[in-house]
Amino acid sequence: MRVPFVKMHGLGNDFIVLDARAPERSGTLPAMTGEVARALADRREGIGCDQLILLEPSETHTFRMRIFNSDGGEVEACGNASRAVALLHGEAAKIETAGGVIALEPADGGASVDMGTPRFDWDAIPLGYAMDTANMPVGWAELETPMAVNVGNPHVVFFVEDTEIIDLAALGPLIERDPLFPEGINVNVASLVGEDHLRLNVWERGAGLTRACGTGACATAVAAIRKGLTGNTVRVTLPGGDLTIEWNEGGTIRMTGPASESYRGSFEWDDYA
Repeated sequence: MRVPFVKMHGLGNDFIVLDARAPERSGTLPAMTGEVARALADRREGIGCDQLILLEPSETHTFRMRIFNSDGGEVEACGNASRAVALLHGEAAKIETAGGVIALEPADGGASVDMGTPRFDWDAIPLGYAMDTANMPVGWAELETPMAVNVGNPHVVFFVEDTEIIDLAALGPLIERDPLFPEGINVNVASLVGEDHLRLNVWERGAGLTRACGTGACATAVAAIRKGLTGNTVRVTLPGGDLTIEWNEGGTIRMTGPASESYRGSFEWDDYA
């Protein structure tokens, strides 16, 4: 079975998008599995991506978006993919994800996405046991007392003087797999580099170091706003570029930034199944 795909990226965080919203788009796809997603994501023997995005019909919203990391694990949310999908869809939509319903619309070569309301309760992250998520009494090497927030998927945020001196490639997997985080965790290390301006590096659960992480930018901006480090509109600079995050206490998070289509192609399903 020949299956069409669209290769897209948001600030270098790249995706394979499979559109199964209607049979006339790509035929009726077989059920996606972690093994197929991992094989397609392989950069040597597959197409290559950080995440595979599967668009499906929804009974209650415009459509449904499912997200598979490069290790084959299905996850709840991906901010950069949401912007890419908004660009592909071409008009405002409300989409169903495992992390909740998000609203998106194309804007200036990218998209603006309402990412929903952040959650801070320890069991909403989730953590292995109760603790203050605003100043967690835990640490790994020089990374200490993070804030935890769920923005559709779970994050911890560390604020440091200089993000570049932190060996996130070494510390990221240790924190991601710590028993404190029963579902794993995305690890964000940020520095305040100007008024309402953060620099951010992210170790993404199931994907590793990434050039950009939209939910990480959202979680980090929310943490900075809660700590009083910034105002309610924050510029977040990642290795791949900038995102703008807006949040008011008690409200939803608005993320705005670029997305691009790289190319289109097709593959034989049985080659990866």
